Amino acid sequence: MTSKQRAYLKGLASTLDSLFQIGKSSVTPEITAAIEEAFNNRELIKITILKNCLDDPRGIAQMLSERTHSQVVQVIGRKIILYKPDKKKPKILLPK
Repeated sequence: MTSKQRAYLKGLASTLDSLFQIGKSSVTPEITAAIEEAFNNRELIKITILKNCLDDPRGIAQMLSERTHSQVVQVIGRKIILYKPDKKKPKILLPK
């Protein structure tokens, strides 16, 4: 992903509300399955890491991207933005 595409996705994600919150139990199989299910309806997902989660947000983002086959757009503070294009009908067209 180029920096131009990443900046475009960051702009789109700035208006999104967080869909998921990860707490003290960190990344569970249930959270991973829920995020994977959310990618069926959306291509861009924002996740919040709560203060009681002791794991590193960047590590969590990397783990989630590997498990859901998505790309990490941004990790800023305790917010993670993940992107996974729809295979059949992509809704978000990235600039080239």
